[in-house]
Amino acid sequence: MSRLRESLAEYLAVRRALGYRLERAEKLLSQFLDHLEATGAEQITVAGAVEWATLPARSGHWHAMRLQAARGFARYLHEVDPQVEVPAAELLPDRPHRATPYLYAEQQILALMRAAGTLRTSHRAATFRTLFGLLAVTGLRIGEAIALDRSDFDADRGVLVVRHGKFGKSRELPLHPTTTSAVARYLRRRDRPRPAAPTDALLVSSAGTRLLVTNVQTTFRTLRARAQRADNLPDAASPRRPRGEVSVGRKDAHVGADLGDDDLRGAGLHAGDRAQQPHRVIERVRLSQKDGLCRLCGVARLVNA
Repeated sequence: MSRLRESLAEYLAVRRALGYRLERAEKLLSQFLDHLEATGAEQITVAGAVEWATLPARSGHWHAMRLQAARGFARYLHEVDPQVEVPAAELLPDRPHRATPYLYAEQQILALMRAAGTLRTSHRAATFRTLFGLLAVTGLRIGEAIALDRSDFDADRGVLVVRHGKFGKSRELPLHPTTTSAVARYLRRRDRPRPAAPTDALLVSSAGTRLLVTNVQTTFRTLRARAQRADNLPDAASPRRPRGEVSVGRKDAHVGADLGDDDLRGAGLHAGDRAQQPHRVIERVRLSQKDGLCRLCGVARLVNA
């Protein structure tokens, strides 16, 4: 192992001891060292870091992200060896690009759920109706939803446990009784696939394996297009981050594999333009307070009690 690779292992260990995952950084920095070795460089220089960061013919945002990874490692080495050059952050400036939230209206939610029922097999239809429903009524991130195990669902207590969420944190999500019943029905389905290698996944594909984010994104785009044709819906935001599109204002709506239109009546998803969003959220709070429930938070809790 080269000296730089030994230093990289130490750098990752130190940072992870502080709570950072650095999964992408580890991959990028390994590629950076491959590049340095291929060019015969024995030390990190500004020119070498910029050359590597701009190698892919991609966006400036990606170039800046690559340079940021190299810069963090170079700063760590510079503390020990002042000859290590640290690239300035301004070399490849990048402005944050956040997706504009899109608040789905009630009819759009219902249209998506109906479209999910058109998938090829009944199990696949049930899986995606349940997945989209859980995203709608709990505010789960897409990665959190597909990472759920059967043991994370407690039907007796009506609780869903999310493990290793953002920043490695875990949390419990109380579920509405109708949501609990619907998830339990999904798990009892007789057409649930039984793969050769057993899986603990709550939501499974037609092959009986855990869902993949890429497949969920592709299916979401397909269902969105079908919903647009069937219900004359406007085009929605990009499905790159389903949670950004399928996260909710109301947490106690009905959800499940056998949902009908009445089951999601009144549910609202993260959708709409920025100008209208605050007014819609405020109105939702007012409506929620009328019956004593805060439907904007991750758990149903009393307000104005």
